[in-house]
Amino acid sequence: MSRDVLVAGVGMIPFTKPGQSDPYHVMGAAAARTALEDAGIGYDQVQQAYVGYVYGDSTAGQAAVYGVGLTGIPVINVNNNCSTGSTALFLARQAIESGTADCVLALGFEQMEPGALGAVFEDRPSPLSRFNDEMRDIQGFEDDVPFAAQHFGGAGRAHQQLYGTRPETFARISVKARSHAANNPFALFRNPISLEEVMAAKEIFAPLTRLQCCPPTCGGAAAILVSRDFARRHGLTPAVKIAAQAMTTDKPSTFEAHDMRRVVGYDMTRAAAQQVYEMAGVGPEDIRVAELHDCFTANELITYEGLGLTPEGTAERFILDGQNTYGGTCVTNPSGGLLSKGHPLGATGLAQCTELVWQLRGTAGPRQVEGAELALQHNLGLGGACVVTLYQKA
Repeated sequence: MSRDVLVAGVGMIPFTKPGQSDPYHVMGAAAARTALEDAGIGYDQVQQAYVGYVYGDSTAGQAAVYGVGLTGIPVINVNNNCSTGSTALFLARQAIESGTADCVLALGFEQMEPGALGAVFEDRPSPLSRFNDEMRDIQGFEDDVPFAAQHFGGAGRAHQQLYGTRPETFARISVKARSHAANNPFALFRNPISLEEVMAAKEIFAPLTRLQCCPPTCGGAAAILVSRDFARRHGLTPAVKIAAQAMTTDKPSTFEAHDMRRVVGYDMTRAAAQQVYEMAGVGPEDIRVAELHDCFTANELITYEGLGLTPEGTAERFILDGQNTYGGTCVTNPSGGLLSKGHPLGATGLAQCTELVWQLRGTAGPRQVEGAELALQHNLGLGGACVVTLYQKA
């Protein structure tokens, strides 16, 4: 990376259920103002904005930032499925690193509807058609089950077939997520749940029960990235920098391996993580805290292995030994993750960023992971894109 990229400010608003939130542009503006306040600068100092959302019309990004100010800066709208927020962050980081800009806003929001994700444009081919076709070839397709649950549930089944992973092991991830979210005032679901409750919930697509699937959520989150020169000129002392970042998309193995883990992005995850470790000169053993894309418990489990937090085939032991929570080797999703904090698609990647910046600043309160010098973020979207970001104390 040619120039240091510092995270000067972060912010988010509490996530809510569909129908209980402000309109998207109000949420977006609120998140942006929070990040600006955290950074200690005005919107008039922002030179570019990258704004992510999935369910919205073109220039919804302008509608949100116009609620903060009308300064004439470039506003770039971003849509990259569930990795949208991190894609906005990726572009903002590139603008700073390249010298194109010195102060950039990355913003994400989503105003969602109740129920499972579905197609919006049904008069044209779906960008997920190839993924759905591969899934049908591997495991068939059930018309009455949400497609995303079939994709990620299928990845869980593949892990079970390869390594004998037990259904209750997946369920333990939901229990852990709720226990972490109990300490997060921004999370949607904060009440603890038991393993028995998770297992007894309605089955969606084995091994997944309803309590192992992330909820549709509304919310917004943002980050202000600056160059070191900008920080110096304005008297800012950011505590966190982006040490490395990589974005990957699918390779032939996604469709040629005939493995549902790979269909849902396992190889993208592994490739992005390897690039980040190599750039930063660190390894997964150096990571003490991570926010990863737990849209379903099955994806969190396979992502432990994709990120190298535990060797392939050992995720079950990693969970049973408590290595994924406080007292273990890497606290995963201290925020509660997508399962409990919620998953407003465009905001998710920036909410992950916010949590990890708080962790490295030492301001995460009862969620604080002690001794963390590095923090890893993983944000994944089917279709596909994966962004892995490594943060470091500046």
